[in-house]
Parts: sequence; C-alpha cells; structure tokens
Amino acid sequence: MYKPSPDILKKYAQVLVNFALNSGEGIKKGEVVAVHADTSALPLLQQTVKTILLSGGNPIVRMTDESLSKLLYENASDEQLKFFPKKYVKAFIDTIDHRIALLSDQDPLHLKDIDPKKIMLSNASASITRKWLFAKEDAGKLTWTLALYGTPGMAKEAGLSLEEYWQEIIRACFLDKPNPVETWKEVFAELERLRARLSAMLINKLHITAKDTDLWITVGKNRKWMGGSGRNIPSFELFTSPDWRGTQGHIFFDYPLYRYGSIIKDITLRFEKGRVVHATASKNENLLKQLIKQKNADKIGEYSLTDKRYSRIKAFMANTLYDENIGGKWGNTHLAVGTSYHDAYTGDVGAMKDKDWARLGFNESPEHTDLLATSRRSVEATMRDGTTKLIYQDGIFLL
Repeated sequence: MYKPSPDILKKYAQVLVNFALNSGEGIKKGEVVAVHADTSALPLLQQTVKTILLSGGNPIVRMTDESLSKLLYENASDEQLKFFPKKYVKAFIDTIDHRIALLSDQDPLHLKDIDPKKIMLSNASASITRKWLFAKEDAGKLTWTLALYGTPGMAKEAGLSLEEYWQEIIRACFLDKPNPVETWKEVFAELERLRARLSAMLINKLHITAKDTDLWITVGKNRKWMGGSGRNIPSFELFTSPDWRGTQGHIFFDYPLYRYGSIIKDITLRFEKGRVVHATASKNENLLKQLIKQKNADKIGEYSLTDKRYSRIKAFMANTLYDENIGGKWGNTHLAVGTSYHDAYTGDVGAMKDKDWARLGFNESPEHTDLLATSRRSVEATMRDGTTKLIYQDGIFLL
C-alpha cells in the first residue's frame, strides 16, 4: 500500500507549523499548539509534533478514531449526547495559541446509518465552543489550520488509487517543490492582490447565474474579502461573510456534500428574505433538512469563489477541504449555511458585541457547512453607487 515518503511528510508538517499558523508567519517559541488527529493520520501527526517541538512550541495532542463516534451514536442516550464538559473545554481553549486538525476519514460514510437527529443533538453544544474560539481569534490570540491525510477509504470514495489521491495532495500543497513554504508565500501574495481589489470595490450585491442557479447575495456594510491567511491547507478561495438578510433566489450544488459521516447529493436551496425556504437533494434529503433545522443554519454565513489559475487541484477528492478549492475547468463557488466569519468585518472585531453582529447581518449558528458548485458561472457585482461590473466568469476573477 502506498505511503507518503518521510521527506513529503516533513515538508507537509513544515507548511502547517511554520507557515499556516500565525497567519502565514508560523509559530513562535513557547506557544501552545493543539493537534487533533484520527489514528489513521499517525505518520503525519508524528512529524507535526516533531516540527512543533523543533520550532520551540509545546504540543497538546488529541488522538481519536472514527469508530468511537459511531459507538457514541449507537449507544448514548439523548442526555449523554447533549453532555458538554464546559469547564474542561473552556480551560483547553484558554490554554492554546494555535490549533491543527488532520482530517483522515477511514470511511467517509461511517455514520450513514445513524439517525441525523442524534448527530444534530450532539452538535448543539458546538455553538458554545465556536463562540469561545471566535472570541479568542477575534482578540488575535488564536490561529488554526486544517489539512488532509489521505486514506484508502477516502481514495476509494473519490474513485482514485491511494497513490493518485496522495499525488493530488502533494501537488495541491506544493510538496513537490524544493521549498513549499516559499511557494505558498508567493501564491498568497497573488491572492492578496485580488483580495485587496475586491475589498476596495465597495460591492453592494452579487448576482450569481449558472445552471439551475439565479441567486442574489447582499455583501453588507463594513465587509471585506478574506483568503490566503493560512486557515486551511490548501486554500485558494476568496470569501466574505455577507449580510444574510439579503439572500434571494435559488442555487444548485453539483458536487456531493460529505458531512457527518454521510453523503448528500444534488442539493438545491431556495432563499426568500435571507432564509432557506426550500431544500432538496437526490440523496439523504432528510439529513440536509435536519442540518438546516439547527439554530440559524437556514441562513448564509459565507460566500466564496476560487480562481482556477491558482489551484492545482484537478480531481474530485470526496472531501470538502479540497473540493471547495478545486480549480478544474470552471473554478468553483461555495456557499456556507450557518455561522459567519467575524474577520470579514472591517472594523475593530474585539469591540463588537452580539447585538452589533446581529445589526450588521452576521449570522451565528452551531453549524457551518460548505456547499459546492463547479458548473460554469458568471458573477456580476452591483456597487454602492449603482454601477455594475462582471467580476468573475469561466473560473477567473476579472479584476
């Protein structure tokens, strides 16, 4: 069975620890880095911990296994599913400076037979955790990144051999380059150029048209575009958190969604006055509806576009981290239902209160699920002065 070489794993860990964290600067001596991984990612976990230590950091490791989550849902009562160790989680968040999560599903569909209501019940406490994490991130005291460790199960789901799957990871993360960290810095500099132009345009509304799609999104006041900060490796997207109240129309997502150990296919959402009023799927529609039933998960939290000129991802990977960054023929767009990103706000994030976020149309929810479309699309922007400009077409930003 294929295994990535020690040199590849070393480069991978260096990208995560010495670049992705601290917004492209890497960790500093004495900082505490939490690393969360499944047992299947042990080779990369070992190299990541080593890199943290050699960089002067202090690792805290949490290793789990997806079989344990299935065991929980099959045996726990409702009260046990709702259990939340509040003091433990708060103390943990107070302790860490950075987070790394290594994604490595042995079976991407390991929860396909679990009642979605049970999964959503255990997910309710996530809003508390997310709020604490956001508060620390808003204060500039926490950064994070996600990365993928390929498994036979993931490769099979994507229709690739394990070696082919890993070659996509290697190319996507520039691990085939002599110095991947320097390459990432160059790519992020290009993305920053586009990001700055988008933010300077003072866009009021976006109009997205594509196959089975006609959607209007209100960007909202005091917004900026984000991307290229090290959150997620790889990441080629540019995104913002719009004013959820101005979402109107419908959108079709041609890529399957892998979520909660299951798969949802051919999703269509219809919005009226900012809320999802109709949701359909050709597979696992019930899971989709249960997901949207969560608090404020019927509202938009993020809108994103990826320019195909920068992404080296060409294959379907059966994983949102990669699929939402695919370049391919037409680039991609994704919309997230659920919570917003506070760092899309142009002002002093630390001075904001819950009522301030609500006033500006930032959404708060225990959910944040990215839904992906790769069909050919056009995105037209209406500026605050009423003028219009085509800003994205055929997978490329026109800026």
